[in-house]
Amino acid sequence: MQDKRVLVTGGGGFIGSNLANHLAADNDVVALDDGYLGTPENLDDDVEYVEQSVLDDDLPVEDVDVCFHLAALSSLKMHEDSRENLVRGLRVNVEGFANTVEQCRQAGCDTVVYATTSSIYGNRREPSPESMPVEANTGYEASKLARERYAEYFSNYHGMSCAGMRFFSVYQGYRGAEAHKGEFANIVAQFADDIANGESPVIYGDGTHSRDLTHVSDIVRGCELAADHELTGIYNLGTGEQYTANEVVDALNDVLGTDVEPEHVENPIDESVFVQHTMADYSKMQEATGWEPQVSFREGMERVCEPYLEN
Repeated sequence: MQDKRVLVTGGGGFIGSNLANHLAADNDVVALDDGYLGTPENLDDDVEYVEQSVLDDDLPVEDVDVCFHLAALSSLKMHEDSRENLVRGLRVNVEGFANTVEQCRQAGCDTVVYATTSSIYGNRREPSPESMPVEANTGYEASKLARERYAEYFSNYHGMSCAGMRFFSVYQGYRGAEAHKGEFANIVAQFADDIANGESPVIYGDGTHSRDLTHVSDIVRGCELAADHELTGIYNLGTGEQYTANEVVDALNDVLGTDVEPEHVENPIDESVFVQHTMADYSKMQEATGWEPQVSFREGMERVCEPYLEN
């Protein structure tokens, strides 16, 4: 992508800031964030930062060519346990999406790439294709499915290109954009920081639950390609592999040259909604754009650990 004016919502957050910084090399990029978990400190100097909510009426959409909508309340905990959390999650994830896309549309932008979720596939030891049945077991998942339906509306009724990207367990180290997020940072970064500092990483249950761990740089490339190809519909971004929590700890110990044992605790998340296993089938995205993951599990762990080995 070159010489475009780009809006990245959630642009001060983890994935959003990586995307904004990458695109700013060849484009005019505006990163919009409400400051809840995002921060302008994640952004390079050539990215314009606007602190604003996606629920506002006057978003910076003038002359925008492409909107990457990543703003969301993105964890189970942010949506559950109270009516206030449920309503806030609904407003930000669904109303905020519709509000942003409609303002972009009225300003003349017809290309949107947005974040949905792979959690709706449930427990899968086999690769999950986009065509398989999905369901919402949490408020977070319901909000992302609603977002997909609104994108379908914008595509069918208004003729917009709306690509929903189902991310699989995106990670990066704390030198990326999550050091300030604490319990909301990705698990790989949390584990690596604990181990590097001689502390036991906390694993829920016996540690045999597994994830398709996808490095943020592969996610960024996928989002850019979706916009370049003006895709419409739903696409998986993942590696097609899965690793257990125990395997992640073992790999991090190996890279760091440490031997820190994890602490296993009772899973605080209800088993009825806790996703035990995930794995992407990314063939649809590959066929549409040529995308495939480039960062292997081992290389990803090395990138996460690199800052600790420099000291």
